[in-house]
Amino acid sequence: MNRTRHDGPLIVGAGLAGLSAALEAAKAGAKVLVVTPEPLLNACSSAWAQGGMAAALTAVDSAELHARDTQAAGAGLVDPGATRTLTEAGRETVEWLAALGAPFDRDADGGFVVSLEAAHSVPRVARVGGDGAGRAILSAVVAAVRAEKLIEVWDDARLKGLLQDADGRVVGAVVVRGDRLVEITATAVVLATGGAGGLFAATTTPAVLKGEGMALAARAGAEILDPEFVQFHPTAIDAGLDPAPLATEALRGEGARLIDGQGRFLLGAENDADLKPRDVVARAVHAARAEGRGAFLDARTAIGEAFPHEFPAVFAACMRSGLDPRVSPIPVMAACHYHMGGIAADADGRTTVSGLYAVGECAATGVHGANRLASNSLLEAAAFGRRAGVAAALETGGGRPAPVGIAPDLPEAAMAELRTAMTAHAGVVRDAEGLSALIALIDRLETKHGPAAVLLAARLIAQAALDRRESRGGHYRSDYPQTAARADHTRVRITRPAALEAAE
Repeated sequence: MNRTRHDGPLIVGAGLAGLSAALEAAKAGAKVLVVTPEPLLNACSSAWAQGGMAAALTAVDSAELHARDTQAAGAGLVDPGATRTLTEAGRETVEWLAALGAPFDRDADGGFVVSLEAAHSVPRVARVGGDGAGRAILSAVVAAVRAEKLIEVWDDARLKGLLQDADGRVVGAVVVRGDRLVEITATAVVLATGGAGGLFAATTTPAVLKGEGMALAARAGAEILDPEFVQFHPTAIDAGLDPAPLATEALRGEGARLIDGQGRFLLGAENDADLKPRDVVARAVHAARAEGRGAFLDARTAIGEAFPHEFPAVFAACMRSGLDPRVSPIPVMAACHYHMGGIAADADGRTTVSGLYAVGECAATGVHGANRLASNSLLEAAAFGRRAGVAAALETGGGRPAPVGIAPDLPEAAMAELRTAMTAHAGVVRDAEGLSALIALIDRLETKHGPAAVLLAARLIAQAALDRRESRGGHYRSDYPQTAARADHTRVRITRPAALEAAE
């Protein structure tokens, strides 16, 4: 194994959260090493985000109102303090990104153009070119990273393990570059490894994001918070592609309607019927498809001929699949879109393990609860990513790393079997029979192929879903459809290999 010492923070992941952390750590004077498995702008959900960034940017809005909407969507599990920290940073974060060159849509007076999305009280989503926010924002951040002399990027390195000293402090990581393992010691490690959509056969996220950062953090002793809460986007374009292209929620904000194959409304005739929280809409789409009625997003009247210039990314995705959304409704399905749960972390990214930080989708900071409010993810990635970069820059490191075991990868056929089972049994609608069958499959795959990180990530989600005997937010149990009177978090720590135990 090759060994290298980096005198500064190591950031694993190069989406908006990781690169925001890198820029702020460098601004604080730290030397930063960013490792990511693919070239910048590739293999990260940030670049695929269509809707935009939620923030209080208008006279009719406020950080307080944004926080209330966030808490209402989160179904009782949102942390009020972390949420106020997030929403109060909204304008500053958007303006920071704009200063880096993010080309947010502007009105004639130079103000930010904002749109309405589901469960927001007022329009507050800053957009870029209709549906191109993620890639445009991240491109500006990437340009700033490339221009920063204190930031080094390895774009061919995949995380395989976390290094810890005798006291349990994280002091680096093991990555694989080509066929070589490299042990990197660092003053702190910031995990920005994204979500777990690649664990599901139906997903809108890059398939390489399989929750491995969460799993390796769990193996290092970090607390995992609410892993059962997975958000399924109701309008993934059903065109047989993996991952599935996304039809942004902004389409429904502009008046597009969900219908079945007979043209009947899925959620009712009211103008705002399709702007309910995502879990409600996703279940309606899932039910219509399960009943054989089909589910379609009809934007012919609301968008029509304006599609190519108002929503170019969605239009292009449809046309590549042989669909013209100007003349035909778009076939849609509910697909894994975002993981609300993850590595327990505060607003500065600190986890329960010294030296280890987590930001972005792999983290659970308490701002999403059981159901993320639309377009809060990009805001959290940038706002809390910046805070984590400042905090990580102050770390001075720990002791000598102890030997670490390297988990095997899961073979392709076994991964496909796991993904199919995750969508079938840990998807939009869950029950004890399906979740138990899923856990049995995970057991069999682990016996045959060893303790792959993806299997632990899947187990964390499935076991917590089985243990939560209620329906709340993105977690819906058909055998426990009611919501419990008290909202309790799931907190999990691994106390011995391959065993999960609820944290005290």
